[in-house]
Amino acid sequence: MEGFNHSRVSEFVLLGLTDSPELQTFFFVIFSVFYLITMFGNGLILLTVLSTPHLHSPMYFLLSNLSLIDMCLSSFATPKMIMDFFAERKTISFEGCISQIFFLHLFTGTEIVLLISMSFDRYIAICKPLHYSTIMSQRMCLGLVVTSWTVGFLHTTSQLAFTLYLPFCGPNVVDSFFCDLPLVIQLACIDIYVLGIFMISTSGMIALGSFLLLLTSYIIVLVTIKDHSSTGTSKAFSTCTAHFIVVLMFFGPCIFIYVWPFTNFLVDKVLSVFYTIFTPFLNPLIYTLRNQEVKTAVKKNLNNQNLNLGKTTPRCPVQ
Repeated sequence: MEGFNHSRVSEFVLLGLTDSPELQTFFFVIFSVFYLITMFGNGLILLTVLSTPHLHSPMYFLLSNLSLIDMCLSSFATPKMIMDFFAERKTISFEGCISQIFFLHLFTGTEIVLLISMSFDRYIAICKPLHYSTIMSQRMCLGLVVTSWTVGFLHTTSQLAFTLYLPFCGPNVVDSFFCDLPLVIQLACIDIYVLGIFMISTSGMIALGSFLLLLTSYIIVLVTIKDHSSTGTSKAFSTCTAHFIVVLMFFGPCIFIYVWPFTNFLVDKVLSVFYTIFTPFLNPLIYTLRNQEVKTAVKKNLNNQNLNLGKTTPRCPVQ
């Protein structure tokens, strides 16, 4: 990192969510529980899809990848935030701060493309059912996932290429619980307002454009469902509704924060908590509670695990 940025700043101070000791203890308990449930829920979905043959379909393949990304997205900053609740001075090294920016934009950029891929999958399944198996082949699904990670990597690289060359020689206080691009580049020792607005707003406009594209595709799908009533209509409608809830929860905070950068609204901090902690936490709940196939597979796997434990439990020999 030193080769890219010759600065006097070696660390940044994170202000966190609150200075109140009582609230810090409360948040420590709440976010610890949320994080553990997030990792368990998404991990359970991932293992269920991998271990259940009849879930080896394009929709569940993309869903398992969404769970993987959500586990990554909830882990890049949340564990440090939880530990910092009891730290007298919340600091992060320059390299750690840059790493947080890298992983944040990598995972969010990847999730944006993956959500578009999931929308495309539902569009083909409902609007072109006869061609579904041909279009959504194994090769296509793998290509969509690889494209998602590639776009995410290119996006975060473009953001860091701008940030790493900025001189940081004085202010080092970040008003958040993790390093985010709009907050960090404001601390640079040169006037980057116009260029910063352009770079950060580009992320916001990408998120806004992707959201409008997804909104259009789901409207088309819902209209198609309404015009072609069948036994699978309610199931398709429920699936699309669940997908759109995820889309709305993920894109809403991103659009608000990045379309209007350099604003010190308290709501920005709240929204950062929402899309880095709450959305990964709610995703498995939405998919498992609204999807009977996943619920059945999870229960079956848990029952099988209990049976296997019962069989392997050593018994006392008969005297």
